[in-house]
Amino acid sequence: MNPVIQQQITGCAIASSAAIAGVSYNKAKTIANSIGIFAEDPALWSKTDYIRKLLKKINIATADHQTDFTSWDELPDCALLAIKWQLINNTPYWHWVVFVREDERHYVLDSKKDLKTNKRTDFGRIKPKWFIAINL
Repeated sequence: MNPVIQQQITGCAIASSAAIAGVSYNKAKTIANSIGIFAEDPALWSKTDYIRKLLKKINIATADHQTDFTSWDELPDCALLAIKWQLINNTPYWHWVVFVREDERHYVLDSKKDLKTNKRTDFGRIKPKWFIAINL
């Protein structure tokens, strides 16, 4: 799986969906917009139903619930991770990234534009709060 860089400062959900589906950011954005999902909508960064709806539209199944993160070893082979989790005015916000386990390798695809590498293995620096399993 390859990283997709978010083209909007708030486009991590769209970019993460694009990476999982193997499509471009613009393709995922067009699909998202067609079903009423926009990167500028703060609900996209504080609720899980929007990213689930987008992934369903591009034929990617997700778990029905989120699971608390306990360890990297306990993650499924593909998962959306909520990192940089914070409360702002009693509303939770986070940054979406994608965890991938392939053969003996595992990494995180982070769509943030200004990273040196968007395929991360610096797991000690990434602090997931919870995850949504992806059924590929």
